[in-house]
Amino acid sequence: RSSPDVFESRMEKRNEVKKQPVGYSNQGEFIRCMEEKARPAEGLGTKASKGGFTKDKTLDSILNVEMVKEKSAEEIKQIWNQYFSAKDTVYAVIPAEKFDLIWKRAQKCPSFLYALPRKEGYEFFVGQWSGTELHFTSLINVQTQGETAPSQLVLYHYPELQKEKGIVLMTAEMDSKFLVVHEAQCLANQVQLFYATDRSETYELVETFNHRSSEFKYMSVIAELEQSGLGKELRPGQVSDKS
Repeated sequence: RSSPDVFESRMEKRNEVKKQPVGYSNQGEFIRCMEEKARPAEGLGTKASKGGFTKDKTLDSILNVEMVKEKSAEEIKQIWNQYFSAKDTVYAVIPAEKFDLIWKRAQKCPSFLYALPRKEGYEFFVGQWSGTELHFTSLINVQTQGETAPSQLVLYHYPELQKEKGIVLMTAEMDSKFLVVHEAQCLANQVQLFYATDRSETYELVETFNHRSSEFKYMSVIAELEQSGLGKELRPGQVSDKS
């Protein structure tokens, strides 16, 4: 945003290597879609919350929503993925029906315990929904700092295009002192694993954690993670190509 000329030059060089046009739009359209703003970006510095995360991070601060409304869902997906593929972050385009299921369940069960594979064993993270934002912090931080424990990863879900285009856009911010991208991706993948599952046994873990905590077993999360393949797939050094 601060140096559009530099950004355009970088993206043109990237395009020469990949030779992958973004849908039916040319490079100039792509840059305008992602970089033009309906209003100035002033004040963003005052929106930073504790831990360096952006407070009230809107879709309009990332994407020119009015411009992309003229495009198809597939074109928007390509624009979103192309833009974030050059960044060290987590992103996704979620089908509307899948997000509907996640959202309905998040209202009933706003928190869950996730297991992140480490070199030795697993580290547990608590995920807590706040509106359409999903905040993660390590269990040890929650145990030691309680409600003041800072977020280490935030997933931002944008349903603005859900009804018209049938998609929900997602991206993230993370504290790089605690997480790298493939670890954040593992946590993001687990949201769909536990909240969008068709297996009643899997979602029952979420319900148990929220409503019958005395019955919840930590090892059940690890077992489900290993069974899904995510536990082995995302051992340190193995980066998932899912988005």
